[in-house]
Amino acid sequence: MDLMIPNPAPKGTIFDTHAHYDDRRFGEILDDLLKTLPEYGVCAIINCATDFNSAEKLIKLSDRYTYLYTAVGYHPLDIPKTGDLDIERLKSYTANPKVVAIGEIGLDYHYSADNKPRQIEWFEQQVALACELGLPVIVHDREAHQDTYEILKKYRPKGVLHCFSGSVEFAKQILNLGMYIGLGGTVTFKNAKKPLEVAQYIPLGRLLLETDAPYMAPEPFRGKTCHSAHIAFTARKIAEAKGVDYVEILEKAKQNAFQLFGIKCVQG
Repeated sequence: MDLMIPNPAPKGTIFDTHAHYDDRRFGEILDDLLKTLPEYGVCAIINCATDFNSAEKLIKLSDRYTYLYTAVGYHPLDIPKTGDLDIERLKSYTANPKVVAIGEIGLDYHYSADNKPRQIEWFEQQVALACELGLPVIVHDREAHQDTYEILKKYRPKGVLHCFSGSVEFAKQILNLGMYIGLGGTVTFKNAKKPLEVAQYIPLGRLLLETDAPYMAPEPFRGKTCHSAHIAFTARKIAEAKGVDYVEILEKAKQNAFQLFGIKCVQG
């Protein structure tokens, strides 16, 4: 499959720490895409589940591709209106060696502010499980900075705040908890003042790169289906903000991901 990416990243330099390759947008092109991505620099991807059905699909997908890994969890927007979290079922998925994190979990008050107590309850249970298992968390936080911070401060998990949307001041709080910050295509957007300020501030040792594929493709692909090779453009924008070479950004973010998720970069 021709991805039509100008100036792709060097082979083995892209670790995409957050994607959703079970999304229907990929459809019939999925296998061709996944077979081709390593030729464009991609060496590892963590697919993030949003519920139990997607967890099972993504685990099966990771069994087919050596460079795919899975995070399992319940996204706040997918939490059912009634019923309890089956924590034992969630825990059972972590027996698979390709499952490397609990995620995508967190709080979202932008689209769903009417069930805050339920979101908080499920978020806490999943963070507690991650701590019990020694696994990192991949956290979704949208317009819920304070509640997100309070829960992370309470449990002190290792992990990453994905698609970081807060200020430099909030970034300081997250970094002080020992967590990483994930940046994606939003840093390339024309109105990306706050994300670029955060990108400039984050120490290289605490930065992770991600796509949230198929969403939030960076410029010049904004509005199109995003995939992991697009990280090259995100890295170039961050490198420009920091005044370093973009390959240094890619390599350091990759090393950080190795350390956090405890896996090696395997192509193929």
